[in-house]
Amino acid sequence: MLRGSITIGQYLPIESSIHRLDPRTKIIAVLAYVIVLFLISAYTGYLVMAGLTAIIAVLGKIPLRMLARGLRPILFIIVLTVMLNAVMTPGELLYRIGPLSITEEGLLQAGFMASRLLLLIMTTSMLTLTTAPIDLTDGIEYLLGPFKRIGVPAHELAMMMTIALRFIPTLLDEAERIMKAQMARGADFETGSFIQRAKNMIPLLVPLFISAFRRADDLALAMEARCYRGGEGRSRFKVLHMEKLDAAAALTLALGFSAALMV
Repeated sequence: MLRGSITIGQYLPIESSIHRLDPRTKIIAVLAYVIVLFLISAYTGYLVMAGLTAIIAVLGKIPLRMLARGLRPILFIIVLTVMLNAVMTPGELLYRIGPLSITEEGLLQAGFMASRLLLLIMTTSMLTLTTAPIDLTDGIEYLLGPFKRIGVPAHELAMMMTIALRFIPTLLDEAERIMKAQMARGADFETGSFIQRAKNMIPLLVPLFISAFRRADDLALAMEARCYRGGEGRSRFKVLHMEKLDAAAALTLALGFSAALMV
């Protein structure tokens, strides 16, 4: 199932302490998480970040199997990244395969890159799994609010980003329906070499693009029918407020990030 292998953009409507956090807290936490990932220079730091990720998943009641399924689509990218770093990073030679040389520094760098990608995808997935689309839109708009003074359309940017995330599972469902319809007519997407299977996927693109444009047109008509005219003068049904839980979460993450950078 295509949708079952993509967790970014999906929302898990359950009750948990992570779900109750203010969306601004979660967005800022994810941004800080990503920055820390690229500042870590030791494997012990990645172990600390992995522990934080596991704790967040438990508190958010997110099944670890769901997070693991979300990693399947990027396994090829991770393997390719590991291989390229292992053979293209100069350093102390460990093994030679023909013209390719695997170095100790290359394996170390490959491990860093794989850890970063894995944790990055899992954390991004947890943001959308624990935050409703409308809350995510409000959080992004609040955070972009100060930039309105220099002409940045905060509301429109937040709306576009949220719609893009929300439509990832929808487009995957549509792609799966098109694939099943073509398989019923004799199309083969599962046998042959990697290049051959990639070529067989090309006929999916045209109907998928047509469906995407049709959905975009329907969404635009629905927004116009509801007199949507952008963010100017709009009120909010739910006003965001940070609570003690947000402060506790921010303090805990700050301590965890500091530990990851120092170990």
